[in-house]
Amino acid sequence: MKKLPQNPGKLLAVAFGLSAFFGLAQIVPADDTASGTYKILTTTQIPAAGRIDYVTADSVNRRVYVACGNAVSVFDLDTYKLAGTLEKASGHGVAVDPENHTGLVSGNTATFFNTKTLEVIKTIPAQGADGYLFDAPTHHFIISSHRAPNLLVIDSKDGSIVDKVNAIGPDGANAAVEQGVSDGEGHLYFDVENAHHIAVVDAKTLKVTGHFDLGEKGNAPAGLAIDTKNHILFAMCRGGRGGTPTCVILSAVDGKIITTLPLAGGSDGAVFNPHTMEAFSSHSNGTLSVIKEKSPTEFVAGETVKTKAGAKTCTLDEKSDHVIVITREAAAGGGSQMLDVIFIGR
Repeated sequence: MKKLPQNPGKLLAVAFGLSAFFGLAQIVPADDTASGTYKILTTTQIPAAGRIDYVTADSVNRRVYVACGNAVSVFDLDTYKLAGTLEKASGHGVAVDPENHTGLVSGNTATFFNTKTLEVIKTIPAQGADGYLFDAPTHHFIISSHRAPNLLVIDSKDGSIVDKVNAIGPDGANAAVEQGVSDGEGHLYFDVENAHHIAVVDAKTLKVTGHFDLGEKGNAPAGLAIDTKNHILFAMCRGGRGGTPTCVILSAVDGKIITTLPLAGGSDGAVFNPHTMEAFSSHSNGTLSVIKEKSPTEFVAGETVKTKAGAKTCTLDEKSDHVIVITREAAAGGGSQMLDVIFIGR
């Protein structure tokens, strides 16, 4: 066996060398963790003020927003703790402009507010409001609805109404609009639940430029995610009456269907993580389906993550790669309802 040098200086150098070596070696387990199974990391629970629908993460400013009853609860993405409350703001969820530090609560009376101070700036009539979308290039908040106007477009800088799009269905028909996404290149895409297709809208002109038919397995699309790099859409479809929940994967360029994969439940929300190249679909039956994009033409159904009953919508923290879902459940021992904010990761 070769003896270590007896000189103290040399011993110290060897120690540093070994430390550096083992430090580099520890990078490998990090890769193993990244390919491990998803699980619930932690759950933050507070009293529920009322009904819930959507959840939104602001990865830049480290906040996550949940509209619950007549208030919006704001949580810290790093500590998982409640960070503040926007009072007297009722709606389905919150669209956020990270750059201008503004938010919009999507409700019949939409609330435009300052995300730094949680102070209301103005309210906007938005009858029939449901889902929402923030398009960063245009700085537009877009509220979607199942009735006219199907889209209400609001300037995220000052809260002014930019335009209304009465109908985005085929042949100018009204559409039951669910989740929408932006490709960041001038195109907006919206699930049209009542017509098993996706409507394509020009982000600047706000004109409908096309419709992508989702085929016989694409009934009742409700969740929608996008891989902006490879221009791939993931339409999470509930399946309708007697149908099978299915993810229809298609080109965002021409609408050509690439493949279909089964889902573990009826979707009401979806998100795509460009770091892991995975799409997620959340379901009210307490499951989260993971779909792996191995290449722009090859996709596989991954694991099914157990969440909690009622956790039907999701969002992504792009910094930590955590998927966040929300639900309500009875407090321990019964009685009042609690809001659960569930953080999922590897």
